[in-house]
Formats: sequence, C-alpha cells, structure tokens
Amino acid sequence: MSQSSPVQLPTNDLPAASYPFFSQLARVLNSGQSRSVVLSGNIYDLYFDGKQYVPILPFLVSKTQVAGLIQVVYELNGPVRLSDEDRNRLREAWTAWKNGVAVDAIAMREVLQDGSRFELRRREFDQYLRDAIGNATQALEFLRQLTICSRTCLKENLLIFIEGADMLLPAGDGDVARMNDAQLRRIAIVTDWFSDPAFFSGRDAVVLIAESRSQIHPRVSRLPQVLSVEIPAPDLAARQHFITVHSAANLSGQKHDPDLVGIAIAGLSLHAMRQLLLSADYLQKPVTRTDTTKQVEAFIQGQLGEDVIEFKKPMHRLSDCVGFSKLKEFLHSYLIPRMKLPDDRALPGAAIAGPIGGGKTFIFEAVAAELDMPVLVLKNIRSQWFGQTDVIFERLRRVLEALEKVVIFVDEADTQFGSVGEGAHETERRLTGKIQGMMSDTQLRGKVIWLLMTARIHLLSPDIRRPGRVGDLIIPILDPTGEDRKDFIRWMIGPTGMLNESLVDWLDREGLEQDYSSAGFAALRSQFKAIPPKDEEELKSMIRDFIQPAIKQTRRYQTLQALVNCTRRSLLPDPNITEEDREAMEREIRALELEGIR
Repeated sequence: MSQSSPVQLPTNDLPAASYPFFSQLARVLNSGQSRSVVLSGNIYDLYFDGKQYVPILPFLVSKTQVAGLIQVVYELNGPVRLSDEDRNRLREAWTAWKNGVAVDAIAMREVLQDGSRFELRRREFDQYLRDAIGNATQALEFLRQLTICSRTCLKENLLIFIEGADMLLPAGDGDVARMNDAQLRRIAIVTDWFSDPAFFSGRDAVVLIAESRSQIHPRVSRLPQVLSVEIPAPDLAARQHFITVHSAANLSGQKHDPDLVGIAIAGLSLHAMRQLLLSADYLQKPVTRTDTTKQVEAFIQGQLGEDVIEFKKPMHRLSDCVGFSKLKEFLHSYLIPRMKLPDDRALPGAAIAGPIGGGKTFIFEAVAAELDMPVLVLKNIRSQWFGQTDVIFERLRRVLEALEKVVIFVDEADTQFGSVGEGAHETERRLTGKIQGMMSDTQLRGKVIWLLMTARIHLLSPDIRRPGRVGDLIIPILDPTGEDRKDFIRWMIGPTGMLNESLVDWLDREGLEQDYSSAGFAALRSQFKAIPPKDEEELKSMIRDFIQPAIKQTRRYQTLQALVNCTRRSLLPDPNITEEDREAMEREIRALELEGIR
C-alpha cells in the first residue's frame, strides 16, 4: 500500500509556554531529516501541555496527538502502550501483513477463506503485546516489526517513544565482548532497525529518551542517521511561567512574584521549584532569597555530586588582602568591571599563575566576593565510571546555561584539565575539548566567568591559554616586594603588639629572606599568635629559627613561568621588559629543567 504524506507535528502551539526543543524535534521529524532521534538533557522535569505540568512522556504524547499518526509508547518493564482505537487499527494491519492481504480486504477474505488464519494472527499480535512486559528484547523486536508492517499495510504513520534507552542499550565501556546476550541482542536489533534503508527513508519515527546520548551504546548512538535533540534546563521564561501557573492554582492564597522568584531560583528544575513553592505555601510566607540560595545549592550539588562541585561563599574582600597594591588597583579598575558586563564585552575569565604559597586562591576568592555572584568550585569532573564523565559535563553545562551569572573557580587547574594531544586518553581529550569549547562559547559570554588557579601555568593546555578563553588575561601573583613586602611584615607582627617602623625596616633588610611568600608570612603570624614573643629579641630569635621549606628552585621555576606567560605588561614587576629579558628568563627556565625542576 502506498504511504501517506508525512504527518506534520505541531511546532509550537502552546499558549503561554514555549519549548524550542519540541519545535526542533518537530522540524527534524516533519522534514524527514531523521527517522531516529535521541531526546536527551533535562528529561526528568515537568512540562506544560496546555492544561497542566506533566512529565516529559505525557507531554510528548499530548503535543503529538495529530490526525494520521499512531503513538506507541514503550517504558522499561512496562507494556507497549497504545490507545484502544490505535491498538485495533494496528492489530488489523498486523493481521493483513502476516496473511499477505490488504487491510481493506480482510473482511472479504475471512468470509471466502478459512477465517481462523486471520484470528490466529490477531491473537499473535495480542500475545506479543503481553510478552513485551518485562522482556525488553521482545519489545524492541516487536516494535521493529511494527514499522515493517506499517510500511506495507498501514495508512497512518507510527511515532514510537522509547523511555529509558540508556538502560535498554547501555553504553557500558563500549566493548561488546563484555555485554550479556540480551544486551547484545537488543543492540543488534536497534542497529539493524535504524540502518534499514526502508526505515530511514520511510515515514515512521522512533524517539529514544535518555539523559545523555553518551549513555546509549555507541553502536547505536554514533549511527550518522541518529540525530540528537537536547532539552535544556528551565530558563527565566519557563520559571516565570511555572510560578504563574502555580500561583493561579494555589488554594492557600499565597502568591509568588514571577519576576523576583524566577530570577532567584535560576538553576533549579521545575520539580525542585515545585517543592520550594509548596513549602512556602504551607508556611504561608513568601519565598526568600535565603530559601532559594539553599535550594539551588542543594539541587545543583545533588545533580553533579559533592565530589564534583561545591558552592563557596568567600567572606573576605580585596580590602582584606594585605599588599598587592598594583594588582588590587588593576582588579578594581579593569578586571571586575569587565567581568560584570552582561554580553560579549565581558571577559570569559582569567588564568592566575604564580609560585605555590603566593596567595592566588585567597586573592581571587576576594575577587569572587567583589563580583557578588554564585561561586562554583570545580573539584573533580572526572568519574571512575565509563561514560559518566560525559554525563556530568552535560549536567554542568545545563546548570551553567540556566544560571544568570556564575563564577567557576578551579584550583590547581593544570591537574583538573588535561591535554588534547595524542598521548591523552580519549575521555581526557573529549572532556578538555568540551571545557575549551564552553570557555569560548559566545552564548555563555557574560554569564560564565572562569577563574583558573595554577602554580604550573605551562602545564595548562595551550588551547585553554589562547585568546578567546582564559588566555585573554593571564595574571602573575608574585612574592611581595617594596612597600607591599613591608605591609606583609606589619601584618605579620601585628598580633605581637610590637609594631614599630624600625623593627619593620630591620625585618625587611636583614631579618627575612627576600623571597618570603605570602604563605611564609602567614605561617609566622600564626606562630606569633599561638606563642606570643615576650620582647623583640625573642621575636627575632623565633624568626631566625624559622627555615623555609627546600622548594626555592621549584618556586623560582614557577615564578619564571608566570612571568613569561603574563599577558599584561602593567602586571609585571618591570612593565618595560624587553625581548632580551624574556629570552633570559627562558634560558633560566631551560637550565632549571636540566636540573630536573618542573
């Protein structure tokens, strides 16, 4: 039987809620671009079907109810679901296909021939529906055969939704030798199904639903004819719509301002928003900023894992940082204003280099406090489980896209982000490549600010250090000199009550080595607070007794790397540095490397 013309799905007829992902899905299917689609991303949230908020599967079923289309839904460990009318229609098509007759001719053939043959096929169809319950392999093969039946004996087109595709066709470690027979069979069924020219040039379509495409076995997910549509986290308009609908249906009379609350709960799923609003309704109080901050932090950490990220709330500001007068002026006059810009005028971030113990983290925690934005500390994005690193990254990206403005704080960035070179593991290359892409993504410019701390700036990937990413600004944090050093000395001896300029001058000239770091000053200050010296002689004796760790050459190497990688002359000790000076630094670096210093 000839096929009918393609059924057009409604692209966006929602009266108040707009879903670009559904429009994209409709375009892919309506245009015939693909007959197999992976729908991934925020699949566990709620969506407005025109009447109420429902999970993704009921939403899709509601929005794709159009004439000429039969919807088939398969849920893991559940039945193959159809409407009664569609079940009868499919049963008759199955009967006709198996008996080699046209659907319209079944009634006549049953009268003229043995009708039991037709009844047998109807019972077979019903048995397949029953057998599909709890038997995923049987269900997938049955669905594949339905699309073959549809091409020959059905006027309508099939739209098949398969939930839990990541569990039906698990990626595992990608090695089919490690999979059991049932998993191998299902992967073979779906691969053959989607690769069949009659299927991908036909009119039926299959939508696989999984949180991440990477969770589906690569034999299926990497088929070129399988396209992806991603569902993002709720944006401001979606959050405002949900709050408006919730308030309208709220019998308690408690109302919530969609604009104020919608902005404050950026990063939450609608499920988490619902819990927050219901709690406020029950307590008969408006949602506060404290409520939303706690809920957002708990939700994001729950999504990504406490070992992946943590929220940081730096309490100190730049005024609390001792020394670094030239740097603080630069931060106040240039860096912070640029990072506060809302569009492509904003910096994507900065890399902060310098020797260990120099105060990099403390200073830029203060910068984060000055910016007055949520601060996410990226701790470890890699997972020990195969494929889970990609899932974590995708969740992180959805969270960042949903937040209005956020600082990503990465300490020891050279160990967090690997290489994209030939020697790197495939997962390492893929992760680093995705992070690099996110840093230079123009859609995130002005929303996501990256602050990368490292004592080994030379080990940070050149692709990350390039302009357009954190290479726009590489800032050296160096040991204090001049008046900054004296400020540190005053701060160090402050708890002793012996502060006087003659003691400060002696410590600057003779008492302390010239390469004293911020951490060194802090260590002595801590000792003075714990065991206060009785007089200046005892103070001097305590200082003479203090020996710095044997890391001088390592710190010198890291200082040189910070200087040669710096991208602003004004941040160097000598802004008039020449190429000859830089070459001398490079020679000293190579000499230290010959001694095994890295």
